[in-house]
Amino acid sequence: MKTSILRNTVVLIITLLLVSFVSDKNNSEFTKKPRNIIFLIGDGMGITQLYAGMTRNHGKLFIEEITHVGLQKTYSADSYITDSAASGTAMASGTKTNNGVIGQDTTGAAVKSILEYAEDNGLATGLISTSAITHATPASFIAHVENRGLYEDIAADFLKIEIDVFIGGGADHFMHRKDSVDLVEVLKGKGYSVLFDMEQITRVEKGKLAGFTADVHNPPYLQGRNDMLPEATRTALNILSKNRDGFFLMVEGSQIDWGGHGNDTEYIISEMLDFDRAIKEALDFAMNDKNTLVVITADHETGGMSLIGGDFKSGEVTANYGSTGHTGVMVPVYSYGPGAEEFTGIYENTDLFEKFMKVYGFKKDRE
Repeated sequence: MKTSILRNTVVLIITLLLVSFVSDKNNSEFTKKPRNIIFLIGDGMGITQLYAGMTRNHGKLFIEEITHVGLQKTYSADSYITDSAASGTAMASGTKTNNGVIGQDTTGAAVKSILEYAEDNGLATGLISTSAITHATPASFIAHVENRGLYEDIAADFLKIEIDVFIGGGADHFMHRKDSVDLVEVLKGKGYSVLFDMEQITRVEKGKLAGFTADVHNPPYLQGRNDMLPEATRTALNILSKNRDGFFLMVEGSQIDWGGHGNDTEYIISEMLDFDRAIKEALDFAMNDKNTLVVITADHETGGMSLIGGDFKSGEVTANYGSTGHTGVMVPVYSYGPGAEEFTGIYENTDLFEKFMKVYGFKKDRE
């Protein structure tokens, strides 16, 4: 009898120790600093745009898998209402700048982005956008120009850094330039696979990739863009994850903003749902990988969108708008994975860069 009790006690202790070990092991896998960061930006996406998409999708979005939520302040150095250039620069480089400025501070000095720090630390890097890849938000991570409209100068800056993957529109800014330089040929000379068809782009599994999906901007989702954004996200993750040291990837759903400018509810919702499908790709990767931090936010809200009616069963959404431009409200920040707890609370948009640097363990260059 005593032997049986002793045996059962030993088995119980061993079982508890194993459960504790597995639990600790799982927790340690989730709480250590990330090897990879996927940063998704829904341009113009506020809470209302997200909830409109959720309503149309009968009450559910993939973003609801997120575990941590915060809020960021969006104002720029010279305006209560930011534009995408100033907000992109703030998030990418931790520096407030004037509206219209890409990758520079208010004095015109270049500021280093998290993508450039990732490159310096041996990580693979990527940019994806449903606009031209030279547009304000993606440009803020790689370019340094005084005016966001200098698309050809921005394209030239892509050649100054060894970015591994970029997929988006903007082929004309690389090929049909005022200086007559064909940057596509330069990219090929630097070892890039340069492709212009999404089906071919998705077949690439390794190496450096420049994927051009439009001459300038991609069409809206409702006008035939199809699944370019989630497919590009999946392709980039497959390529970048082959770097054992990790990666940084920025994914932009650009055209939520354009729907807001047009006060076009259907445009907003279709782009929001498309962006959510890209979020699914990021979260699926992170859940399997265990070493990837996913952060989702917006550069600003667009349109002053308010919901005055809706129905989860039918997916009906009725909206009003207070503006055809950007607004000054705070926007949400969603995070999942190791380091996600750093992104809760209320903070400046410049703090996103600081938080990325902290969770990666990067040190700033001496100024």
